[in-house]
This record gives sequence, C-alpha cells and structure tokens, in this order.
Amino acid sequence: VQLQASGGGLVQAGGSLRLSCAASGRTVSTYPVAWFRQAPGKEREFVTAISWSGSNTYYASSVKGRFTISRDNAKTTVNLQMTSLKPEDTAVYSCAGSGRTYLNGRYYSPMTYDYWGRGTQVTVSS
Repeated sequence: VQLQASGGGLVQAGGSLRLSCAASGRTVSTYPVAWFRQAPGKEREFVTAISWSGSNTYYASSVKGRFTISRDNAKTTVNLQMTSLKPEDTAVYSCAGSGRTYLNGRYYSPMTYDYWGRGTQVTVSS
C-alpha cells in the first residue's frame, strides 16, 4: 500500500488549505488514517487521526478547533481541512495508515502505522 498526500502550498497566516490522502492498493476507506507533520529541525508530530469507520477523530491540542479530518469514501480519500493557519503550522504533512482496524486508542504514535507515503509541503507566511 502506498499513500500519497496532496494539496499543500503557500498560504498567508489566517488562510486555509485542504489536504487529501489517497492510496494505491488497499483503499484508505478500510483502515484508520492519521496525519503527521515534520518541520525543519523538529521531530515528526501527530496532527490528527480518524478511525476506520469515521466515527472517531483525534486531534493534537495545537490544531484542535482549526483542523478537521474527514473521510470521502466515494472518492476513497481522507481529507484534512486546515483553517486559521499559523506560521508554526509550516511543515511537511504526511498521511499514514494502519493495517489494523481497531487501534484501542493508539492513534497518536507513528509506530502504530504501517503505510506511509510522500508528504506535501505546507508553508504559512506571516
């Protein structure tokens, strides 16, 4: 399974972007998916995740209320709507998927996820 994130770009602070995650092989509509980001010189950090059913979502405190993760099963994508963007949101955003259906709350660690793909750059200017 290969995941591909898209939709990144350059935006001014306060603006919005919508990222999408699609998969080749096993469709993203059948397993939990998360978004992580990594800024230059920093460790990769959890952003948000969604359960396989879409019933449960999880957010880092730094993005809660500004970012929304959702599934579009018709298009077999997982989307990340980012609003009120801040310069500190600048990073490479990657999506990841788990081979397990139920994660028992373990959504926040990158070790949980089996499928990764190339990320997309998000740059927020001040």
